[in-house]
Amino acid sequence: MNIRLLAGLVALGLAVAGCGGATVDGTAGSSAPAGGSSASAGSAGTVKIAINPWVGYEASANVVAYLLENELGYDVELPEIKEQLAWEGFETGDVDVIIENWGHPDLKKQFIEDKKVAVEAGSTGNKGVIGWYIPKWMADEYPGITDYRNLNKYAELFRTSESGDQGQLLFGDPSYVSNEDALIRNLKLDYKVVVGGSEAALIKSAQQAQEQRQPLLFYFWDPHWLFSKTELVRVNLPPYTEGCDADPKKVACDYPEMDLDKIVSKRFADTGGKAYELVKNFSWTNEHQNAVADDMTNGGMTGEEAAKKWVEANPTVWQAWIPK
Repeated sequence: MNIRLLAGLVALGLAVAGCGGATVDGTAGSSAPAGGSSASAGSAGTVKIAINPWVGYEASANVVAYLLENELGYDVELPEIKEQLAWEGFETGDVDVIIENWGHPDLKKQFIEDKKVAVEAGSTGNKGVIGWYIPKWMADEYPGITDYRNLNKYAELFRTSESGDQGQLLFGDPSYVSNEDALIRNLKLDYKVVVGGSEAALIKSAQQAQEQRQPLLFYFWDPHWLFSKTELVRVNLPPYTEGCDADPKKVACDYPEMDLDKIVSKRFADTGGKAYELVKNFSWTNEHQNAVADDMTNGGMTGEEAAKKWVEANPTVWQAWIPK
């Protein structure tokens, strides 16, 4: 699925400047430092997990990082790198792990099949769904509004200063590149994509829309803790069928449900030892991820604190991930 790709390419070195560190060489528990840096004394090595800009991803990364550090004795670095650049990091040695990948067949072809610098490392266990949503009060008050064929009838409700004479479809982080413009054009909808700027902006807008009965149509995804806190209803776009999104310019269908997976560098897969095994074994549910993400966002916890809480509460889940 072609979501969340970086809108413009910039040099990876600029994106991760100052984040140099070692990748893992699992031989005899030693590390093979990259870029001149070393693992700390007594460490089994250093693992670099790229952090992409949404809290569900951060939840997964922090739990895996906590276990790598506290159960297996590795150092972990969590550089904040947007998706496209994270894949490029496999080639440069700046990234060992992308812990939550949303499809990206184009990047898989480029970096796994063609360049052979990355490999798939199995499912995260999470089911990913992207769609358009409105607050529940709107679904209750306006008959048929959840059918995309009726959206033009209600476009005036969604007008904002940013969308002008058209209805607004609120988007999130500008690094997410998706199908929204094509959907609006190909479904002949009188709407305009307005970039809110971040995941946090989407969350705040959704909460206000439901609490204050404000009209809102917005792009969002599941798994996400927000669905347990705020009543939202998905708009029904034309159903997804195999290949309906093959040409980005002609997309006129909804997003598919995806089995989210993990991608790692080929070098990490070959030499990462127990660290690679843990990453490969990692698999949990949407509910698990949402609990950690909720603690990070609403519980005042750091990623490490939220991970520790989850680990202590769910030993029977994560113990199966630890290499024997």
